[in-house]
Amino acid sequence: MVKLTAAATTSIPRIIIFALTLVYGFAGLFARDPWKNEDAIGFGGMWTLQHGKALDWIVPHLAGRDISLGSPFPYWLGATLMDLFGPLIGAANAARLYAAVCFFASALAIWYATYLLGRRQEVQPMVLAVGGQPGRKNYGMTLADGALLIFLACVGLAQRAHETTPMMAQLMGISIVLYGTVRGLDKPWQGGLWTGLGIAIVALSSNLTLSLIIVSSTIIAVIASNAKLRFRWTLTSTVLGLIGFAIWPALWYLGNLTPEWRHIAEEGWRNMPEMRATPSIESLGFLSVNFWAYAWPVWPLAIISLAHWGRVKAAGQWRAPHLCIPLSLFIGCLIYVLFRLEANEHDLIILIPSLSIIAAFSLPILKRSLISFIDWFAMFSFTMIALAIWIIWLAKVTGYPESTAVNLARLLPGFQAQFDYFGFVVALIITGIWLAIVRWRTSRAPKEIWRCLIISASGTTLMWVLLMTLWLPTINYAKTYRYVSDRLVQIIANTPGCIDTSNLGPAQLASFSYFTKLPLRDDPSCNLMLTHSSLEAKAYASLNKKKIELLWEDRRASDRDERLRLYQITPAGKE
Repeated sequence: MVKLTAAATTSIPRIIIFALTLVYGFAGLFARDPWKNEDAIGFGGMWTLQHGKALDWIVPHLAGRDISLGSPFPYWLGATLMDLFGPLIGAANAARLYAAVCFFASALAIWYATYLLGRRQEVQPMVLAVGGQPGRKNYGMTLADGALLIFLACVGLAQRAHETTPMMAQLMGISIVLYGTVRGLDKPWQGGLWTGLGIAIVALSSNLTLSLIIVSSTIIAVIASNAKLRFRWTLTSTVLGLIGFAIWPALWYLGNLTPEWRHIAEEGWRNMPEMRATPSIESLGFLSVNFWAYAWPVWPLAIISLAHWGRVKAAGQWRAPHLCIPLSLFIGCLIYVLFRLEANEHDLIILIPSLSIIAAFSLPILKRSLISFIDWFAMFSFTMIALAIWIIWLAKVTGYPESTAVNLARLLPGFQAQFDYFGFVVALIITGIWLAIVRWRTSRAPKEIWRCLIISASGTTLMWVLLMTLWLPTINYAKTYRYVSDRLVQIIANTPGCIDTSNLGPAQLASFSYFTKLPLRDDPSCNLMLTHSSLEAKAYASLNKKKIELLWEDRRASDRDERLRLYQITPAGKE
């Protein structure tokens, strides 16, 4: 048990935590193009659905490429938002509202799950002889605020939580499963509905492996927990979960898919993204190197929480819901990442909800020295990052410091920086708020247990907002295919026929489809070929006895490795 006073569990004012979450969630969603790589692929699938037919809605894919992008829910939601809001704010901006919906739903589910766990008897602070210990509601709200701040403070979440990837729907589904399972401890029907909904979302937004792992992890958590869930929760969650699993396969048959497209859909559900039958050395290596920075400061707080509560053996804390439920889901998600063919940062996002809940229970037992370290490390790091962002922005706009401006011009040839009054004012405001928060934290010694998280969560928000205001034009220029697409259109404006894109990556195909509206498809019979590999083009010509002529070669200004080439294809012997 922990020893706390009521003063230590004073909740954060609602306006502050709401504003912080809203600013973080909406910053970077608008006024930009789809970015290479996963962001463009996700948007490309939504774009194809919105402009496609029934087949495109049943089996999401990129225009011109008969390969499934996987389960359909993310693309259904994104395309629907494009239909509703695209005419008002543009297709790309409307599609990214999908990321906002998933992010806010996840944040809400994490908050409520932690709040309910924080009210349980086994985690309550000890009763003080003279009174003054926190009440259950206040204690639960304080822990929930802490979980949300930990979620917002996760460094790796910033960019990935603002992209149109299926992982955002998976994040939402897993967070809802966590909430529903916890809610089912006291309200079985309601909890079962939420758990079943979360499982259905996961089943409709991920491959079969992750879906079954989430179901198995939830079952293991329920069996291992010393707070048994009732039959009503089991019945409701099972029925809704089965419906979620059945929806997509049912559409394959109701939509009268051809055997070929049914096979494409089945393959997408089994292996999109690609999985291995054994743990992947590549994924293990990626995790061992990248997880620690990506999940800072979530993982050290989670370890402290597990170490403390796991030692309370007399109370059976390892089987207590506040450890057992999120820990089971975390282990399941970790196993999934290890079995990915080659994991990336987007896969790590599903690890964060469970870790955030576990980490929140470290707040009552953190030592003052560790709190000071987290605070000062966050203050120093984010202040230096903010200063660097401002200096580089100044160099872009004014040319001073000269050396910085020269380096930027070399890295981004052709980029013309323009002064954006709105972005400048927003950046000034957010920087002023950051300085006020730092002054508040350093000029007093607050007793609230969430105090060490305000700096970290605010610092992550500061960094992201500055990047998405002062640096947004620069980042957009570096990550978009808009400009190279415009040059491609000019080259083949008067050339009839179609363009074979068999050798293009999915991000390139999605971007060119959106920006050019050219007839792009994976068809070797086309009279033009767009590729980034001259070797593949020459091998194709030799194998098929064709003659190829290079019409155009170009690249994005920021990418020195990628070369895009357009070839004219004619039968050998013809001029």
